[in-house]
Amino acid sequence: MDSPPTRKLALIVEYDGTGYHGFQMQAGEPTIQGEIERALKKLTGERIRIVGAGRTDAGVHARGQMVSFSCPSKLSLETVIRALNFHLPSDIAVKAGSEVDKSFSARRDALSREYRYTILNSATPSPLQRKYAYHVTLPLDIDAMNEACRFLPGTWDFASFTGPMGEKRTVRRVSKAEVLREREMVFLDMVADSFLYKQVRSTAGCLVRVGLGKLTTEEFKGILEAKKPGLAAPVAPAQGLCLMKVNYPEHKLSKGQFYENS
Repeated sequence: MDSPPTRKLALIVEYDGTGYHGFQMQAGEPTIQGEIERALKKLTGERIRIVGAGRTDAGVHARGQMVSFSCPSKLSLETVIRALNFHLPSDIAVKAGSEVDKSFSARRDALSREYRYTILNSATPSPLQRKYAYHVTLPLDIDAMNEACRFLPGTWDFASFTGPMGEKRTVRRVSKAEVLREREMVFLDMVADSFLYKQVRSTAGCLVRVGLGKLTTEEFKGILEAKKPGLAAPVAPAQGLCLMKVNYPEHKLSKGQFYENS
């Protein structure tokens, strides 16, 4: 019997990262990639390796993570999505999907990633927000935080905003960095071609210090210009970070419309 032709699928995945050691597969640890690949094996009977657009860290969430993989199943896209959601745990869900060209890679073809860091700026904690926001009790100066943000857009060496061990290539292109307030919720929105390890969380931690008056905007600029790994510490906690969306060239996703699992 002839085996079914292999096709390439792209899926938009949402997850609560609280109980996981990040997106990427790790031996002996629960990961988002591991759970999706486990669900795919239950569906197809085969071991299928997926590629994710962003390797989110332990405890980080996603609303619009993109994954791609080669799929040997003849099942319709709608059936694949429904079956995966049946097999996936309740804190991971496939929201939409599309058939794409076989050369497509969720990671390699991404133009930019959009992240949001959420802060609960309130004197009292919120049990409902504790897994999804960083609680800061003292008032934050949003204007000062946005003044610091104006130094970020552009192509810069962001070495100061990664871990103390550093990375070999630390130049990134940031196209947006903005702080918004909605009542007691404060949001840092950042868009870049890609991000360094803990870059958004390091930026958020630094901006909180600016908002509390512990760091001036010029000192923030000096941290950026110093290009010294780990200088922007302390890093804001993981639960406030969410991968909101991944952007691609239109022609890369033009083979089929995204089917939404509604």
